[in-house]
Amino acid sequence: MQVEILSDPDADFIDFISNKLSEFNWQNWEVNERLPLAAQVKNDQGEVVAGATARTFGNWLLLDRLWVCESQRGEGLGTQLLQQVEAVAIERGCQRALLDTLNFQAQPFYQRHGYETQWVQQDYPKTGCRYFMVKELTS
Repeated sequence: MQVEILSDPDADFIDFISNKLSEFNWQNWEVNERLPLAAQVKNDQGEVVAGATARTFGNWLLLDRLWVCESQRGEGLGTQLLQQVEAVAIERGCQRALLDTLNFQAQPFYQRHGYETQWVQQDYPKTGCRYFMVKELTS
């Protein structure tokens, strides 16, 4: 057997490896369910102007992405999305939330909403940094 480097792997290969790792994890994790969660805001024309994607598992909400289009920023849509996603997570039994954000993104926004930086990855990807943030969720 020999290692083959794939400089441009196709999506099927990436999905295959992801699925194999997931199979292993589900056989060994103490939780047996991971539920997707998303929220969106549409304008009067039906266009998505803000949205969030996340998942819940065990005691945790993992916020993957939260985005608000530039023209709608500062109007409270991000706060509404975050609060509503957190509320659903609490309904699902989550006690904590985890996210990561880059130095040019939204660390101050998340801090205003109770998230605390637990760890900073410096020099990411070169001269920036990545913040890993956690929040205790309360009902």
